[in-house]
Amino acid sequence: MSEAAGARFDDLVRIMRTLRAPGGCPWDREQTLQSLRPFVLEETYELLDALDRQDLDGLREELGDFLYEAVFLAQIAEEAGHFSIADAVQGIAGKLVRRHPHVFTPDGQPLAGTDITTAEVRRRWEDLKAEERAAKGRTTESALRGVPPSMPALLRAYELTARAAAVGFDWTSPGDVLDKIDEEVREVRAAASSGSAAALEDEVGDLLFAIANYARKLGIEPEGALRGATRKFQQRFTRMEELAREDGAVLASLSLEAQNALWDRVKAEARATDAAVR
Repeated sequence: MSEAAGARFDDLVRIMRTLRAPGGCPWDREQTLQSLRPFVLEETYELLDALDRQDLDGLREELGDFLYEAVFLAQIAEEAGHFSIADAVQGIAGKLVRRHPHVFTPDGQPLAGTDITTAEVRRRWEDLKAEERAAKGRTTESALRGVPPSMPALLRAYELTARAAAVGFDWTSPGDVLDKIDEEVREVRAAASSGSAAALEDEVGDLLFAIANYARKLGIEPEGALRGATRKFQQRFTRMEELAREDGAVLASLSLEAQNALWDRVKAEARATDAAVR
């Protein structure tokens, strides 16, 4: 299987080089590292959507598209004399071996086994990253470095607090964070009463950050949880529109009371479906 994967990966690299070569595709030849950014972002979200829907056929396709973007970016970098996709693959392979001394020997050979816990792995991972920074003369570099501002905000909050927790700065228990959420709700109410839009925005941000932190303590990735809730809302709202049409009405023309009644019908349908699946 690994040999087949390697050969097919080589084919993809060869195809990409042909597309970028003189006589290749004009569109592909015009692209730059920056022009590909929206496509990388789009493919990332399409991959996440396939994961959320547990669509394995879609996942296979989206992984291919995601890999294509990586090869495309590396090809442009190689043409400029910076690095190749082989360099990138070698880099991540070496990093994985270095940061998993409980799994590999320094030359990459697998060890017999380990009884290390997930929490210990995370702590060692941060220690190893600190050692790598020291080796590169970056001893003053923050443990939070490398979490890109372009990340979705909830996911970034999750990652920042996870990195802080890895060096010991964390709440003792999820209940402590829940108390913090209660405090932030009270502060949101106070800011709403104050009439200050800036204060209200600040307090709502603090509340969302605390919720992301709470989700992390529970082992829940908040961005994925919110995507799930958003998808559920969209499905249920669309079903409300269908039910309204079946009743000969347009949803927007109904009273809020009538709309809420449709919402309750949709939730009842969902509960019945879930019970049938179980």
